[in-house]
Amino acid sequence: MTSEQVADRTAVRDGDGSDKEASEGYQRGLGNRQIQMIAIGGAIGTGLFLGAGKAISKAGPSLILAYAIAGLVIFFIMRALGELLMYRPVSGSFSEYAREFLGPFWGYVTGWTYWLFWVVTGITEVTAAATYVQYWNKSIPQWASALVFTVLLYFVNLISVKLFGELEFWFSMVKVTAIIGMILIGLGVIILGFSKAGDTASFTLLWDHDGFFPKGIGGTLMTLQIVMFAFLAVELVGVTAGEAADPKKTLPKAINTVPWRIAVFYLGALIIILSVVPWTEFMPGVSPFVAAFAKIGLPAGAGIVNFVVLTAALSSCNSGMYSTGRMLRDLSLNGQGPKFFGQLSKKGLPFRGTTFSAALMLVGVWINYQWPGDAFNYVVSFATISGMWAWIMILLCQLRYRRMANAGLLPQSEFKAPGAPWTSLFALAFIVMVIVLMGIDEDARISLYCAPIWAAIMWVSYLVLKRRNPQAFARRDYTAAVEEAEAAV
Repeated sequence: MTSEQVADRTAVRDGDGSDKEASEGYQRGLGNRQIQMIAIGGAIGTGLFLGAGKAISKAGPSLILAYAIAGLVIFFIMRALGELLMYRPVSGSFSEYAREFLGPFWGYVTGWTYWLFWVVTGITEVTAAATYVQYWNKSIPQWASALVFTVLLYFVNLISVKLFGELEFWFSMVKVTAIIGMILIGLGVIILGFSKAGDTASFTLLWDHDGFFPKGIGGTLMTLQIVMFAFLAVELVGVTAGEAADPKKTLPKAINTVPWRIAVFYLGALIIILSVVPWTEFMPGVSPFVAAFAKIGLPAGAGIVNFVVLTAALSSCNSGMYSTGRMLRDLSLNGQGPKFFGQLSKKGLPFRGTTFSAALMLVGVWINYQWPGDAFNYVVSFATISGMWAWIMILLCQLRYRRMANAGLLPQSEFKAPGAPWTSLFALAFIVMVIVLMGIDEDARISLYCAPIWAAIMWVSYLVLKRRNPQAFARRDYTAAVEEAEAAV
């Protein structure tokens, strides 16, 4: 059995020899440059542009270290995902792997939880986007902006996957260009001393105000929930596997960019910002990027940055609408979701699942109307715990797959996670620590209250669905599926 056959193990052959690949009816319209920018842009969202202000006020310059350690963990998670993707690149991604390696019940829970994560994240990003609009005009209600953005992005996702990829490419390009530009301007202020911030800007600001750990190690640890939220969505490249033009080449490249993405866009940006503006001047709810440009004395620059972060929020919400439709269809095809979501449009788009998810995202409009000041914090905490569930499943599936591959029961992946299983075990331990810290943090504790409720819903619905359709929760013989695909060639 070749690795190529394993990657397309669900393929069957028509009489004319054409392939019906693991894309399950989707169009492979996402090219290399689009996948690369989706991977880059997926990790650059409101967690960095908006949430970092609160984290800086809690931890000071030591937030840089928190991002570095968390970034290393994210790299371990992404390499674990990469190992699975090269074994079998499918549109269901984490949900499919959970079904195969942990059992149908875990695939069911993972699929619905990841869908919920993106619905909640969509609300988060619309909330942030509405907040940014108020920078220019405070008279525009948050709920009104959130409504307009939700409807607009919904229609964008009904056109074509290629257009989605192109839009994400330019969204990400704007974010990347802005961050690099900010870093270069900041370096100019620090080294050359121009602008009104030039007299005080210095790398020594990283330790001048009560040291590098002004709030102690405890203060740094308590920001990890915010830090991990900033990295949510890096796993989105796994969802694109079923629509990537050449997944065996594009996905490893995208995953291997994780270290330099984190080094430049997170660590580099924070080092420059905190060297231009003392950490004591940052406040929760205020973008550190906007604050840095205001300190430099470039009011137009602050407006530009605000536009960029608005773009970042819309980009993330756009990705959310993309992934929710795919996840609902995967659940439908496996009998673990309504059959209604299984149909594709003529353009190969899961329009029914996307429509349903977009309708639920409109709940974010109501949240903005009811609690415009607290909406972001509420949804961030719940998005974090549901998003981390996907990471946990990725790591557990990779550990199980590696054991089976080493035992000769499955073929080895062409893109092995370095240091596994120890790196995967370390990442799991780190995620558990973050969850414990969320229980200590009063602001984040609400997500842990919601988690048992969601778990109960999943368990009851599982029992009901299993009684109605036992086959949907029966273990499959994936080895037999490979052999059948090979025999059909």
